Formats: sequence, C-alpha cells, structure tokens
Amino acid sequence: MAAKVSKSKTTKPKVYITRQIPKVGIDILKKHFTVKVYNKNQAIPKNQLDKAAKWADALLTLLTEKIDHKFLTKHSHLKVIANYAVGYDNIDLVSATKNKIPITNTPGVLTDAVAEHTIALMLALSRRIVEADNYSKSHKYKVWQPMLLMGSQMRGKTLGIIGSGRIGADVAQKCYHAFGMKIMYTDMHKNNSLEIETNAKKTSLAQICKHADFISLHVPLLKSTHHLIGKKELSLMKKNAYLINTARGPVIDEKALLKALKNKQIKGAALDVFEFEPKITKGLEKLPNVILTPHIASATIEAREMMATIAAKNICAVLKGKKALNLVNKDLKK
Repeated sequence: MAAKVSKSKTTKPKVYITRQIPKVGIDILKKHFTVKVYNKNQAIPKNQLDKAAKWADALLTLLTEKIDHKFLTKHSHLKVIANYAVGYDNIDLVSATKNKIPITNTPGVLTDAVAEHTIALMLALSRRIVEADNYSKSHKYKVWQPMLLMGSQMRGKTLGIIGSGRIGADVAQKCYHAFGMKIMYTDMHKNNSLEIETNAKKTSLAQICKHADFISLHVPLLKSTHHLIGKKELSLMKKNAYLINTARGPVIDEKALLKALKNKQIKGAALDVFEFEPKITKGLEKLPNVILTPHIASATIEAREMMATIAAKNICAVLKGKKALNLVNKDLKK
C-alpha cells in the first residue's frame, strides 16, 4: 500500500499538445509534466481530441481545434486550455468560464511579425511582385519595357486601418515612418498614442472605404465583425484601392470580394486568412491581382518560438496553482 501511495503522490500532471510546436515550448512543459503531442501534419480528428482531453489535465490547442460547449462540459476537469494564438474565437469562452476552465492566449509577441507580413503584402500587391515573378519564371521577359508591369508607390498614399489594436497600430506606425503614408483608422475606442505618433485621424468605416488607397484589417472575429467588408463596403472603395486581410477570414464576404475584383471595382486584394479556411473561395486563385498566403502572418522563428514559450508558461502557472499569465476569461480574473 505504501508504494501505491508514493506513486500517486509523484504522478505528474498531463499536458496534451494538439500539433507539433517549436521545441522550446515542449521542453518547458516536459520539465514539469507528462507531455504528449499529436504529431501528424493535420488538424487533430475530433475523436482523438476527445480521447486526449480525457487523459489530460491541460490542453495546448491551435485555432484549428473547435472547443465548443459540448466539449467543455464533457471535459470540465481540464485545469487550463492554452491557445497557441492571439485570437481565441475557436473556443466557447462563455462555456469555458461557466465550467471554470481558464483560457489563455499569446498576445504581444507576434505584433511585429504580422505587421511586417501585412506590409509585405501591401508592397507585393502595389508593385505586382507575384505577377512579375511568374512573368520572369515563365520566360516571358525578352526586353526591358517602359510600361511593363507598372505598379503603384506607397509613399504618400492613404492607409485605412480597421482595428487599431497592437497589430493595426504597428502597421500604421511602420507605414507612416517608412513611407510617409497618411493614416486613417476606425475603432470602438480612440487611440490617442497612435494619433500623436502618426497624426492618424479616427473616422468611420465608410469614410475609410471612400478615401483609403490601402485598407488593412486588424479586428477579431465577432458577430459584429462578421462580413464587416461586404458588397456595400466594396462598392464604396476607390478603383485603385487595395484590400489586405491578416486578421480573420470571415471578416470579409469573399463572394462579394470576388465579384468586386472581377468587375474591377478595386485594384487588388491580399489574403492571409480565408472565410472558409482552409478552403479558398473558388475563383480567387485565378485572379492575377490577388495574393494568397496560407495563414502565415505570424510565421517567423522569433514569433512562433515566443508563442510556444508563452503558451507553455501559462500552463505551468495554472498547473502549479498560480494565476495564468494571459487569462482571457474576464469573469475568472475576479
């Protein structure tokens, strides 16, 4: 009996990770807990996630895992779910709070990465980089031509930021200082520091659509932001305007976007996220003035390693009886 009691006391808490993440995060967890990782390069099947949750004390999840009310109620024993992302729209936060399961995220560490990717897409669109790359690789380049693949400069143009949080504000600041762009933004709250730093003007979504040369989306996916950019908003945009989305796919009505692009209502679009991700609205991939990247805006070594570190530290804190570092359940903070 004594041996059994001793074994029970030394049993480590169990952590399940739903996809391979940078080693630094896994190593942190393995120092303290028993860790299992789903190693296939695909979203974990629901039945396997269910089995993993039964075994685990804590989960480290990705945006591809839909953690709904049914799942949370069934696995209310879970002590924490650490989401490997800034957003957490894949998790039913109300249900998690009701079941007293702390939910954490990884804010702050991917701001630079996403902002840089956003600006890279802006440059690639306006300077027709992807088109030029395809043109050259297809051996079409025979002689220098004054009118060949002419694009637009960013300097002095107007940038419309939709959502002036960390990432949106960073994009605005970089574009203001590097390209001398004029900044407009819309948000529920006034961003005083952004206005001081960049002389940004807070305005309405409609005004941004009417006047911005580049429109960049940086809002979370909420009921109020679903199809925030649709037929009406696209019809207000300038014919030489570019639309960039590194936020969440359903913020844009992609069918309306496809129609607007085909009808040359706007000049181009770049999407890192998709309305029906991972599926891409049929027809977008055929348009030369559209750039599509596979949800990689935060895909830098630095950002992804920091995300892994923060997610791991959040789990460590909760399983050791401490407060989570990045708790998003507001009602559990009290």
